[in-house]
Amino acid sequence: MDSKVMDLENFISLKNRTITDEIFLLIQHDRDLMQNYLRLVENEGLNQVNRQIGKAVKKAYRLNDDEIREDDPHSTLIRSHQIFK
Repeated sequence: MDSKVMDLENFISLKNRTITDEIFLLIQHDRDLMQNYLRLVENEGLNQVNRQIGKAVKKAYRLNDDEIREDDPHSTLIRSHQIFK
């Protein structure tokens, strides 16, 4: 396999491991997204909203679960998240 293709696959693999955390950071740092998020949390509950976001990320990017979870995310909106392959 071409080394450039391998480098790209490695990059994508690394991105898949952090994508959920990055989505929550995006929400956390955007005033409008954060207001919408807080409204959803108020109406649906924190766990339900966070699960829905995680499932939407997985579906949107057609990801597969890895065997481990991230227990120290950068976003303060979540305590952990699924890592994807």
